[in-house]
Amino acid sequence: MNYIDLHCDTLTACADGKKELIDCNLQTDILKLKKSGCAAQCFAIFTNGSDSKAKFGEYLSFYNSALSKHGDFLFPVTRFSHLAKAQAQNKIGSMLTVENLGFTDGNPDEIQKLKNNGVIMASLVWNDKNACAQPNLVFENGLPRFDKNNENGLTERGKAAAELLDELKIIIDISHLSDGGVSDLLENRKIPLVASHSNARAVCPVSRNLTDAQIKKIADCGGVVGVNFCPDFIGDKDIYSGVYAHISHIINTGGQDCVALGSDFDGIPAPENLEDCTKMPQLFSYLSRRGIKDVILEKLAFSNFARVFSEINP
Repeated sequence: MNYIDLHCDTLTACADGKKELIDCNLQTDILKLKKSGCAAQCFAIFTNGSDSKAKFGEYLSFYNSALSKHGDFLFPVTRFSHLAKAQAQNKIGSMLTVENLGFTDGNPDEIQKLKNNGVIMASLVWNDKNACAQPNLVFENGLPRFDKNNENGLTERGKAAAELLDELKIIIDISHLSDGGVSDLLENRKIPLVASHSNARAVCPVSRNLTDAQIKKIADCGGVVGVNFCPDFIGDKDIYSGVYAHISHIINTGGQDCVALGSDFDGIPAPENLEDCTKMPQLFSYLSRRGIKDVILEKLAFSNFARVFSEINP
């Protein structure tokens, strides 16, 4: 089955490890994606720390070099209409995203550069607060307290950054964002947004996951939740059963149009039996056997996020 994966950390893992994206022996690479039936992959540039701005430039150069080297496999997708072109050429749609806008400090000129460089989706924050926002994880003595929620909202810079992302037709990603920040963005929202790699808190009660109220509001604005494969956020020793539980709950809470896939490959420990993206066909077969109808499976795998993308950046 053709699918879109809303989030992986393979790009930065490859660049940091001085590997080639074509065949890097990680959870995701180009050859594995081709084997898995991937229609389009969101490759995240992740940065965190004092040298983040310089690192963003390095990762961007690495990405553009990979597109040039591996044009037989990858088709750069910067708007929805490019997806059809990628499929027509039997190539993997390659979509550039940003995880953590901390390196921009909310500066409008820096955010504009994201659009200029083909970024289609961006999150405001990762696990450390920045000039725009705070994370949903609360840390004590360097360790996450999964039972604590962060109710702090967006800063004024964060609110302005979100408005600019909307204007630039860059999809806002709320994964990692504090509960307060999520509330700020979802209040009376009409433009779809995405939680690219998040799960349901009702199924696995950790603050990194979304509440039912948040899922409903994401659905109300036409957005989607990309289910994350991280064992800590799944909460079931059987990864397939756990993924099914989160998908089912999101569908039951927000409807069949608000669920998608956001593996977080190469940003998570390898789940047993879902160690890399080549196992995606087995996951789809399992979900089908558990009773998810083909029409819903196709929405989950492809159409739901494609619809969001088409509405924001046709």
